[in-house]
Amino acid sequence: MKYKIILSLLCGSGVLLLACGHQKKRVVPQKKQIVANIRQLDEVIRESITERLNAIQDNDGLMEDSLPAFRTAAIQDFYKEKDNAGRWSHDGVANPIAATMLAAIRQADEVGLLPAHYHEPALNAAFEQFSKDPAAKKDAALWAKVDVMLSDAFMRMASDLRFGAAPRDSVTLKADSLFTDAELTAKLKQALEQNDVAELLHGLEPTHAGYLALKEGIHTFKEKYASYHWDTLPLNYTDTAAFRLQVINRLVQSGHLDTAGKVLDSTLLKTGVKAFQKEFNIYPDGVAGKRTVMAMNKSVHDWVMQAGVNLDRWRKLPDTMPNQYIMVNLPGYTLRVVDSGEVRLESRVIVGTPRTRTPILNSYMTNFMLYPYWRVPYSIVFKEMLPAIKKNVGYLASKNLEVIDAAGNAVDPSTIDWSKLSKGHFPYVLRQMDGLDNSLGIMKFNFRNKYSVYLHDTNNRGLFKNAMRAMSHGCVRVQQWDSLAEYLISSPDTANHRIDSVRAWIAREEKRQVDLSRRVPIYFRYFTAEGKEGTLVFYDDIYGEDKVVRRQMGL
Repeated sequence: MKYKIILSLLCGSGVLLLACGHQKKRVVPQKKQIVANIRQLDEVIRESITERLNAIQDNDGLMEDSLPAFRTAAIQDFYKEKDNAGRWSHDGVANPIAATMLAAIRQADEVGLLPAHYHEPALNAAFEQFSKDPAAKKDAALWAKVDVMLSDAFMRMASDLRFGAAPRDSVTLKADSLFTDAELTAKLKQALEQNDVAELLHGLEPTHAGYLALKEGIHTFKEKYASYHWDTLPLNYTDTAAFRLQVINRLVQSGHLDTAGKVLDSTLLKTGVKAFQKEFNIYPDGVAGKRTVMAMNKSVHDWVMQAGVNLDRWRKLPDTMPNQYIMVNLPGYTLRVVDSGEVRLESRVIVGTPRTRTPILNSYMTNFMLYPYWRVPYSIVFKEMLPAIKKNVGYLASKNLEVIDAAGNAVDPSTIDWSKLSKGHFPYVLRQMDGLDNSLGIMKFNFRNKYSVYLHDTNNRGLFKNAMRAMSHGCVRVQQWDSLAEYLISSPDTANHRIDSVRAWIAREEKRQVDLSRRVPIYFRYFTAEGKEGTLVFYDDIYGEDKVVRRQMGL
């Protein structure tokens, strides 16, 4: 009992570094060190930086604003080279490069990053003190705090711009995933010696056209809406007339509607809603439905961060893309063929539903097939087809399906006792016969992947008119399948076939496989925002991936 009382007294007095409850007590550097003579300032800053670096080490990497240091060892190595001298100020005056670094932090959202992750609140408060309080310029503790935070902010931002702030994933194509401590310290030294933080940080960003267009779009978007503020609309309401007036007011607030001298009627409302929907890539039906209202309730920051998440996705791509490749953007429902930096083909696509997602992947085209069979995936057989077959075996004929046994032979479905078949016992394959009734359509494009997905035509081509096209079981249906095939065999070294031959086979409805001798890379990616002609184009987060990445990035 005595020992418990003594331990309690020691914990309460602060003598022990370990607080009651076995938690380590934070080591706090001196908050203020005012020097009498400005000529002593730099030396006292050196001592204060030493104290702060030790505190970071003792506090398991946490800095004074409770943010973790990006790389504790790297920041200690950086200061060690100059005996912990201050690097961002001299004799109580900030070096010009400090203002440049602070500006980069304040504008971090323009490159899809959050200013608060780079000590913006603490740095803003410190520089405000310097500008308003003459005594603050003699505060060695404050200068040391600013110095260490600016250095840490540079290292974190350099890494985030180069490799992305979100964790590396299985489809990241960039070979490296982090800077070594030596590389980080070298880059910070280079920036300070050349007195140019902005150029060095900018040089770490991707140079892909899509990345640059997205950055330009963010800048334009922020400029456009910098002075706009709007009210939040209710998702549920009982007074329709009052709600319509709220929507009209909201559209006026964002500049999508001018009500001056006009009658506030349903026609005016529809005009404003359409204008908003067109800008934010929502089907322009002029109706303020739930999806449109949810979009209206998003803040400028929300839209900018949605674009920012996609900048981070670009950072996961290699510095140089292949000369020729196919890119499928799942939320954008778009396939693009890029050749020598130019988009040679663009096609609408249909992708998987949220329950049967199309995977994000990297691969390369191997062949395409004319009039292919469709082997029905077992997931579809058990969920959708088997219950229907048990009710009526004629379902198979209506869907142009044949039953294939383990030996590869077609079986008469009327000879099978379907009631005894289940997920645990199903010794057959259901195959849809080729022809225009085939769900795969006329052509199927194959590429290696563990998900058994592919590109293909469809026998329901009217679906490409839909604005929302997440409706497949996981494979990607391509509207311009014929143009894609033509591209793949357009070069002499791509395949041993001519497009005239392929057209003839299609006309004769011949089953053929065209092997590709050249590997054309194909990427399935998830971009919910793109830059086009200086503006942002947004897409729905159909699979909820943005929420995951924003959580990983702390946005």
